[in-house]
Amino acid sequence: MSEPAAPAGAVPGPDGLLRCPWALGAAEYGPYHDTEWGRPVRSDAGIFERLSLEAFQSGLSWLTILRKRENFRVAFGGFEPEVIAAFGPADEGRLLADPGIVRNRAKIRAVIGNARAAVAVPGGLAALVWRYAGGAQPAPVTLADVPASTTASQACARELRKLGFSFVGPVTVYAAFQACGVVNDHLSDCFCRRPGP
Repeated sequence: MSEPAAPAGAVPGPDGLLRCPWALGAAEYGPYHDTEWGRPVRSDAGIFERLSLEAFQSGLSWLTILRKRENFRVAFGGFEPEVIAAFGPADEGRLLADPGIVRNRAKIRAVIGNARAAVAVPGGLAALVWRYAGGAQPAPVTLADVPASTTASQACARELRKLGFSFVGPVTVYAAFQACGVVNDHLSDCFCRRPGP
């Protein structure tokens, strides 16, 4: 009988720096992990992009979305909520015919509807999401220490749904929190937790 695998802690990359293990899973993950994931995003468009991409990721691998990210940005007007809120039936048809993105009618409609909801958020979407940032939390040591959702992501998801958003469950919202630096889930030994130069 084999022993269960040990929980995955930070692992050395090709440059010897310790990283979250998922960062070494594919070539695209490294730069995303090292320069973007977990770093604060404060703009409405930046938050809207992460929420939208996390919604598109539902049921797929993040790698699929990451590889199509530039295509998504072009197709969805740089994820500017004001631009997407003006999309009509012709735009929906264009998006459904675009092989560079995930062509899921429900998700495309959700992003368009969410853009309309986002432009109506009092104080802006970024301010709403950042209200859910908690105080300093202990750094996760292994991937097993990283939750799929939290009470904060559950509360934020409820608020977003009340404002008319869809495809924003607590797991999707928590993944956006991670991507936008609302929480810092880099593992304790990951070099990204150290202060920069």
